[in-house]
Amino acid sequence: MRMKRKKNLDERIAAASDYLTIMKNSSLNYNDAPDENHIMDFEVLFENKNPVVLEVGSGKGQFGCTYAKQNPDKNILCVERNRNVLILAIDKAREMKLKNIRFLCGTAEYLPSYIKDNSIEEIYLNFSCPFPKNRHEAHRLTHPRFLNIFKKIIKNNGVICQKTDNMHFFEYSIEKFSSCGYKLSHISLDLHKSGFEGNIVTEYENKFASQGYPIYRLEARLS
Repeated sequence: MRMKRKKNLDERIAAASDYLTIMKNSSLNYNDAPDENHIMDFEVLFENKNPVVLEVGSGKGQFGCTYAKQNPDKNILCVERNRNVLILAIDKAREMKLKNIRFLCGTAEYLPSYIKDNSIEEIYLNFSCPFPKNRHEAHRLTHPRFLNIFKKIIKNNGVICQKTDNMHFFEYSIEKFSSCGYKLSHISLDLHKSGFEGNIVTEYENKFASQGYPIYRLEARLS
């Protein structure tokens, strides 16, 4: 069910400039992205020189805000296109008085317009929409067009961490990561029974796990 539009959403978004950058692109043709230079200066954005990690599809901000609190020596940039949930994440970060988190409103297709090549330490894909219909395959965040974007912006020793409750999407992701030159490790078919330490539980993860669904997780690095 679609979330009801938040009251005074436009005004609240406009007042969030201390945490929020809004993409200026109107087209979803990601092939145009490299030609539109809006590269963010992370030292200016975060007011420090700490490493930057990226979450693509941050939702209400539970993962991003928790990560920021647990890792004060790192910065996290959270990308979310839905302004209705994005404002909740910003409110959470403000309430927690977090200094090392920022938000980027827009779509992953245009990340090359905003993020410098080889500048991201880690990328998190937490419960991305699986787009189960074949005709929507190109919208999956582990489709080669996105994996090639991530190749540009992540550092050579960087890692992509994916979590999902969808087995078919997970199998698809394993295939695409491998075919795009990524080396996989720490593959879990039931994360919560694996003994993995340091997991940050997201809103969706808590919902699915409480219903008995296994959580799938992997790490991918450029080989």
